[in-house]
Amino acid sequence: MSISTEDRPGVIDARPVRHPGRWVAVAVILVIVAMMASSALTNPRWNWGKAFEIMQQTPIIRGLLMGTIVGTIGAMIVGFSLGVLMAVMRLSDNPVLRGVAFVYVWFFRSIPRYVLLATMGSLGYLYPVLDIGVPFGKAMGLTVAQIDVNALSNSLVFGILGLGLSEAAYMAEIARAGIQSVDKGQTEAAQSIGMSPGQTMRRIILPQAMRVIVPPTGNETQAMVKDTSLLLAMGGTAATNELFYQAQAIGTRTLLIMPAYVAAVAWYLIVCSVLMVIQARLERYYGRGFGTASQNNATRAKLLGLAGGGPR
Repeated sequence: MSISTEDRPGVIDARPVRHPGRWVAVAVILVIVAMMASSALTNPRWNWGKAFEIMQQTPIIRGLLMGTIVGTIGAMIVGFSLGVLMAVMRLSDNPVLRGVAFVYVWFFRSIPRYVLLATMGSLGYLYPVLDIGVPFGKAMGLTVAQIDVNALSNSLVFGILGLGLSEAAYMAEIARAGIQSVDKGQTEAAQSIGMSPGQTMRRIILPQAMRVIVPPTGNETQAMVKDTSLLLAMGGTAATNELFYQAQAIGTRTLLIMPAYVAAVAWYLIVCSVLMVIQARLERYYGRGFGTASQNNATRAKLLGLAGGGPR
């Protein structure tokens, strides 16, 4: 049956839907940005020249390298390693291991990091010297080694340890969610070819879980960059090797408070921007093969019977 041209619909004169609210929002944002830029450029108290000069001073660079970068890397290494261990323990069939991991996560997630670091900075009062060996074995000469806690309690190493212990509680939950996101069939397949539980976790489960673990871990790393400023609570070398402490000291000494703060903020922005780029690359690497356009098209084609020998 043929259809005459008179029966066909005419040309549709479609017009895009107007969104006046969007243009109003853009105008408001531009006005706010212009006001902020004008204030920053015309107010001499910002003193941008001094801020850039302070950014290059040796104490600031030392605080950036030692307190911020080294502190972040060290704390995240401790936090990630211990966090994965705690995640595996929480998923264990052993009730003792599950209980220990649960108590650890509960304890360190319940304590603010500032309070934790301040407490660790005072551990030298409780334990000036820590004996390592058989319990109650000091009188029998069964002490293996001694640690001078009083000397270490205000050091950068102790600060990194405190931040890492706190971070491990959060990384444990992140790693546990990543491990549970992997289908159990992967574990069964690995065990069917003779892999041990440790090999299955290292070679099969964790590489696939990284797709889920990397994004929140990147967020935690950027948060750790900022949390290194909490090393001020410990005092001693832990505080003096920190970026914001040095910025405060320079600002107080020179009476250039805002330029010193701007210098610290600028370095935090730079470091976090670099970490955002690294995180994006890692997400792209571990996300290969998940949610790609080709994979989605292939799945859709199979569902429609257009591929895999289905009806045509």
